[in-house]
Amino acid sequence: MRLLIVGTLEGHITAAGQIAMQRGAKVSHVPDVDGGMRILREGQGADLVMVDVRQSVARLVKQMKQERINTPVVACGVQSDPDTAVAAIKAGAKEYIPLPPDAELIAAVLAAVAEEDNSVIFSDPIMAGTLKLADQIAPSDASVLVTGESGTGKEVLARYLHGKSRRANEKFVSVNCAAIPDNLLESELFGHEKGAFTGAVARRIGKFEEANGGTLLLDEISEMDIRLQAKLLRAIQEREIDRLGGSQPVKVDIRLIATSNRDLEKHVADGNFREDLYFRLNVFNLQIPALRQRPGDIKVLAEHFAKKYNEANGLAPRKLNAEAIARLESHHWRGNVRELENTMHRAVLLANGPEISIEAIMLTGEGMAPAAPPMPPITARPEPSGQPASAPPAQAPAQPAQAAAASGAAVDETGGKLVGKTVAAVERGLIIDTLSHCLGNRTHAANILGISIRTLRNKLKQYGDEGYQVPAPGEVDRASV
Repeated sequence: MRLLIVGTLEGHITAAGQIAMQRGAKVSHVPDVDGGMRILREGQGADLVMVDVRQSVARLVKQMKQERINTPVVACGVQSDPDTAVAAIKAGAKEYIPLPPDAELIAAVLAAVAEEDNSVIFSDPIMAGTLKLADQIAPSDASVLVTGESGTGKEVLARYLHGKSRRANEKFVSVNCAAIPDNLLESELFGHEKGAFTGAVARRIGKFEEANGGTLLLDEISEMDIRLQAKLLRAIQEREIDRLGGSQPVKVDIRLIATSNRDLEKHVADGNFREDLYFRLNVFNLQIPALRQRPGDIKVLAEHFAKKYNEANGLAPRKLNAEAIARLESHHWRGNVRELENTMHRAVLLANGPEISIEAIMLTGEGMAPAAPPMPPITARPEPSGQPASAPPAQAPAQPAQAAAASGAAVDETGGKLVGKTVAAVERGLIIDTLSHCLGNRTHAANILGISIRTLRNKLKQYGDEGYQVPAPGEVDRASV
């Protein structure tokens, strides 16, 4: 955990730093925003920025956003100045810590950022086998490819590998290849010199250099544009990178871990991923089983998340009763651990009484889709000759889709007629409905739709620009175990 303190914290800098170090954080201190930006650009990095409210919080947050530095910022100031606290939050700070610093409050903030990065909660023997393999390969510097469905906890396992490696005391740097546009990902990975392109207002160290000596995670590497894959392959082979606009290569020493929720061999066969890069990454493959394949983990994970969100919401400890656990264990969990976490977050907020009962368990999709309309009665049509029609043979009632198909009309899966709609309108309805079903989770929706998350983002931006209401990103977009 790396903590960057910007400003003097109104004279409490020493106390705050000591509290953070006692909690295992590595603390850096700079006097002002310019110094803070220099630290962040030069690759020293931080997992959390703590800024004095007497500094320009808005300028710091704005500059970080412009330069795509996605580090959470918390503001600190005297307890008797609520207006300043509100202004800091409006400027973009995630939290406000009153001064003088309280040890437990700072510990809670640090824990929230760390989010138990290295802890893997499990009980099922299948997951135990996966962890045993992880323990065996963790001490090496071999590249690892972590695969599994979306929401299984691939990044958590990557952090676990780092924590068990010889580089555990060095940096762990993560890049989500699916979340960064192609034209910016190269700069994010390899860095750039000032003036290398429009918007390059200062020299910026890339993630390869930032992770030097430690571990670099390339999350969802299958979404990387194939043209950039060639440069990535060279960086992995030669252990050196070229900054955009730079004049000479820079040596790097990293342990590389990559994750993917796709079948990369099929991706290679389809021409969307370089075969040589695949073999370079796949020195060792750790495949995380889907949650439905490790049912023994459902109870322990549910109890873990119940405890986590009870504490996060200031609620008294409450356990799941037997009926609630049975309900959870019978669910299919298409969204895996991520879906279970959100189910438990909802359950904690909905629960009444001293325990979490089955009434508080609202599984994804329940109550969100209207029931299909009843099938209208089938009436006999007169024969062309005018003779009465004979009674039709007894048969099972037709479903709405079947009835519409019998009349020659094209239908969707809910029985709605498609004739008269454009392909674009049908596609738009399918994408938005699927995203609503997934509570705004872009990754989950993309998997269900069978498209890349980049394609989904482009479609949603188009719909938003056209004035259609697009579900906001949900809390389930964060990968965790």
